Amino acid sequence: MSESGPGATSTYAAAGVDIEAGDRAVELMKEWVKKASRPEVVGGLGGFAGLFDASALARYRRPLLASATDGVGTKVDIARRMGVYDTIGRDLVGMVVDDLVVCGAEPLFMTDYICVGKVYPERVAAIVKGIAEGCTLAGCALVGGETAEHPGLLGADDFDVAGAGTGVVEADQVLGADRIRTGDAVIAMASSGLHSNGYSLVRHVLFDRAGWALDREVPELGRTLGEELLEPTRIYSLDCLALTRTTEVHAFSHITGGGLANNLARVIPEGLRVVVDRSTWTPGAIFQLVGEAGSVERLELEKTLNMGVGMMAVVPADSVDVALTTLADRGVEAWVGGEITERTAGDTEAVTLTGDHAG
Repeated sequence: MSESGPGATSTYAAAGVDIEAGDRAVELMKEWVKKASRPEVVGGLGGFAGLFDASALARYRRPLLASATDGVGTKVDIARRMGVYDTIGRDLVGMVVDDLVVCGAEPLFMTDYICVGKVYPERVAAIVKGIAEGCTLAGCALVGGETAEHPGLLGADDFDVAGAGTGVVEADQVLGADRIRTGDAVIAMASSGLHSNGYSLVRHVLFDRAGWALDREVPELGRTLGEELLEPTRIYSLDCLALTRTTEVHAFSHITGGGLANNLARVIPEGLRVVVDRSTWTPGAIFQLVGEAGSVERLELEKTLNMGVGMMAVVPADSVDVALTTLADRGVEAWVGGEITERTAGDTEAVTLTGDHAG
């Protein structure tokens, strides 16, 4: 029986922080972190900082370090409600490394931050497992992280994840708007689903308005709603790097929050524009379901969700065949979705979506 009152002794555990559980979580995650490594990583898990041998960058003439940080938004609520914690980490990695590769940078390493209301060692280890698997898919190392227990601020089952990544690119090989020319083709790469954006809208529509449960079997999806919503974000970094090795690439655009048009517009230079033809692809069933269940207009869907496109590449017209073959060989569904043209006086937008989706 614990004591209370003015004379009682206060402890960290009494305040809700379990140091022993945290230590146990570290032990459980070590095997997964070890698998997400690179030859340049120095030391192992447990230090105050992760170490990466920068002498590996000596082969670069002028190496530029690229940095990105992100989280996975309210998709963590789906993981919590499903009780499935070993995939959300892949979403985190995808959000970070695919921002890095947009400029042509090779992701080198990541660190993570996991905030929980209560440390359940197996749960934390499962989250880290997903992060480590994501890093392996991205070709980068997981060099460290932090697990913070915040009792009183978060419920016992609540958690959030964030991460930061570092990559490197040769200075004269940085990709972006300054490389894009009239006549370039815009190649779209299929997403694996919703990825990790727009879940506030999705949750509002499907749970609050439609009243659907996560275990609902949805024929159009071929699985339960929860399984669809937890589908991990596709990680494109190695696919994009493969493109830069096999053919000329002018720019990439990671399609995340804000949708296709807003993200693609970030790499379109002044004076040029692109018309993206919706008829070149059919979005997955989940996008139509969200629209129908919430009576969400297409414009609202398109400025919130990726609509089936997770990454776009801008390449010269004579690079299209090689680019599509490279992506197909890597198992990435891809197609030409638009072309770069001159912007006329009447063109107010850098990116315009036209036509209707096939199917």
